[in-house]
Amino acid sequence: MSETVPPAAAPATTGSSPTMARRAAAAGGVGTLIEYYDFSVYAFLAVTIGPLFFPSGHPAVSLLLTLAVFGSAYVMRPVGGWFFGRLGDRRGRRQALVVTVVAMGICCGLLGLLPTYSTAGVLAPVLLVLIRLAQGFSAGGEIGGAATYVAESAPVKRRGLYGSVTALGSTLGFAVSAAVVGLVSTLTTAEQMTAWGWRIPFLVSIPLAILCLWVRVRLEDTAEFAEMADKREVVRSPLLQVVKQHPISLLRVIGIAIAMNGSGYIGLTYFNVYLINDLGFDKQAVYWTSAIGIGLACVTYPIAGALSDRFGRRPVLITAYVGYLVIAWPAFAILGATSSILVVGLVYVVYMSFNGFAQVPAFPQFTELFPRQVRYTGVALGFNLGTIIAGGTAPYIAAQLVQSTGNPMAPAFWVMGVAVVGLITVLTLRETGRDRLPV
Repeated sequence: MSETVPPAAAPATTGSSPTMARRAAAAGGVGTLIEYYDFSVYAFLAVTIGPLFFPSGHPAVSLLLTLAVFGSAYVMRPVGGWFFGRLGDRRGRRQALVVTVVAMGICCGLLGLLPTYSTAGVLAPVLLVLIRLAQGFSAGGEIGGAATYVAESAPVKRRGLYGSVTALGSTLGFAVSAAVVGLVSTLTTAEQMTAWGWRIPFLVSIPLAILCLWVRVRLEDTAEFAEMADKREVVRSPLLQVVKQHPISLLRVIGIAIAMNGSGYIGLTYFNVYLINDLGFDKQAVYWTSAIGIGLACVTYPIAGALSDRFGRRPVLITAYVGYLVIAWPAFAILGATSSILVVGLVYVVYMSFNGFAQVPAFPQFTELFPRQVRYTGVALGFNLGTIIAGGTAPYIAAQLVQSTGNPMAPAFWVMGVAVVGLITVLTLRETGRDRLPV
């Protein structure tokens, strides 16, 4: 497995002015934060809305069905990756990124207006699934596009640092959604939260989407894309070219995405379900602890980006995977043994800090594997295929492992398994962190 795209023989138009680079990083980070807020708020409300859409005499059944719907959105992510990748590679990165955030905001707002099972019967869960599928479609084009836009705008030797803002945005989206759910649950009674309070976090996405739209429509497209268009290098079918000419690069993105998402989504979505549903922690305390713990862990993300620029992508990624192999079992053991929410918060911070080392170098690494004609498509397709395999399915698989084995430690083996996949994948890569983006 040695397919790599060689560095350009002649200097490429890589990066742009410092002002443009900062604006690109900010727009990518803010947009990804809002997009992932929209996508993840469902997970933090899973325990509340499960019985509303999937009533059952067994709470575990309602929860599993709700988590299955969470995972179902990922079915559409590769389709969205193909659609928006084609749009971004043929019409421009900026245009695709504007459409994704508008679509996600509309879908999240609609979730807040849905009737429940008691009002609409079976139509309620059907509509829930359809809107989640639409969310998955739009999310499929977001982070791959943001990573591509930021990488093409950043200085050559600082792609890791600038790219950390994309990872920071996606993870902070989960923290913000946890904080909003926590705030709403604090300001409402349990009955009010069940009756109407759960709708508020979904409806908050509408003004957030408008804010992101205002930021993104003011951007220019990248110099890379402008030069490609001027030279008439735009290809008719980016997907076909990725599959035919860059299959090993695609497989490498999938492998890294499996490791990154399979481990990360355990901390981002499953921990709160496990703490509330299995361990009996107070909902509000868990929501706030999730928000604060994830937020504090995000402080390490720019450090991970800077380290990947200084020492390379491979050493930082390997550190993350080895770290997960070491901490996965102790993390679940501590959560299962403690009654202290402070200890839970410390576990969150440590676990999600390793996610920063796994996630931050990955996005610039993805962009360094594909030429500009198919970069958006290659990154979006590979990332979303890896995500559907081990991202959206992670909380469901973790919950199912606990249910089927009776062992609350079982999800730790899942984390170790995906870390091994990432480790094997990275060992097949050559270091590209100091190279110009391939033309």
